[in-house]
Amino acid sequence: MAIGRNGLLVALDIGSTKVSAFVARVDEGSHMRVLGIGHQVSVGMRCGSVVDMDLLERSIRVTIDAAERMAGEIVSEVFVNMSSGQLGSQTVGVDVEVSGKEVCEDDVHRVLKQAKSQAEPGQREVLHVIPTGYSIDGVRGIRDPRGMFAGRLGVDIHIVTAGQASVRNLVACVERCHLGVSSLVASPYAAGLGALVEDEKDLGVTLIDMGGGTTSIAIFYDGNLIWADSIPYGGEHVTHDIARGLSTPTEYAERMKTLYGSTLPSTADDRDMINVPMVGDSEGDSNTAVSRSALVQIIQPRVEEIFELVRDRIGISGAAKLAGRRVVLTGGACQLQGASELAARILDRQVRIGRPIRIRGLADSTAGPAFAACSGLLHYAASGQGDAQKEKRWDEEAPRRRLARMGEWLQSHL
Repeated sequence: MAIGRNGLLVALDIGSTKVSAFVARVDEGSHMRVLGIGHQVSVGMRCGSVVDMDLLERSIRVTIDAAERMAGEIVSEVFVNMSSGQLGSQTVGVDVEVSGKEVCEDDVHRVLKQAKSQAEPGQREVLHVIPTGYSIDGVRGIRDPRGMFAGRLGVDIHIVTAGQASVRNLVACVERCHLGVSSLVASPYAAGLGALVEDEKDLGVTLIDMGGGTTSIAIFYDGNLIWADSIPYGGEHVTHDIARGLSTPTEYAERMKTLYGSTLPSTADDRDMINVPMVGDSEGDSNTAVSRSALVQIIQPRVEEIFELVRDRIGISGAAKLAGRRVVLTGGACQLQGASELAARILDRQVRIGRPIRIRGLADSTAGPAFAACSGLLHYAASGQGDAQKEKRWDEEAPRRRLARMGEWLQSHL
């Protein structure tokens, strides 16, 4: 397990509308228990990208401080999600000669190394390198070839990438809070680990993580992530549509969306009236009464657009058939009334709302779909999948760290 120096696992979910952190420890029996929770309104992020490092740094510091105080521990390293950076996804297949011998650990490492060398990220950062299946002499579907005899050993590797600038800005912002980044995890992958059951991942499922600034997508099949993508639209865009359409401040638009919003009309909408304060009215004298149906007419087209974009992305992914007939929605925006029904109609699939599973110690307020990605980061950390990324980043940054330590020594001794 990728456990920190003080035995803690720390997840930091940085989104466009909120920053949340879970501090957990794996107790006896391999049960994960959350010890500390922190969440704060996110400032400095837009559509999943950093737009103001100072403001985002402040949001992260407040969030981590709250989680540390609740847990009674000091946090030094965190697992962080990546929701933007235009997630990219590709599968690379290679094979190597084994000459009829028994496949050993060195052969597996050799074929994995060759597959990784085939990826050319360019101006992109590799987030995940996931073996999705091995083959022996052309026979596919082999999960672990070690101990088997083969003429040629092949592997298919799924590589998830993100924009290099987006990754570096996010990492730099976290490090400004005196926190080390153990690993970066694609948001839909983390949400899948946090909310999907094993049968769904084996049979084929599409996870849609509806955040504030982005909606990210992941397809799982045969227990592995096989495709990931994101679109720059989310719940924040619905709020802005309401604010513009009704000429009301953004904070009131968010409140109306939460309390009265729906993606599907009902017969009572015309009779239900909502008081809407106007922009620039500080005294509340110019409130206007608006029917709930007018609110639904603003919300529905935007949410339909998001699901239609998701449907189009899945269609061109090449993995639509493997995605099966199951869709799981996570993220705060999926809690909008009628979202799952609208998704089922547009995507023509069975839809359910996903919540954190296999984790103890969560309060009711943090056990909903908005915290699926944060809980998934803990599962990712506990599985040890982040070790390779951590070692890679450690090797790349070692020369810089040595120079920094040398400079500190010279300053203190001269």
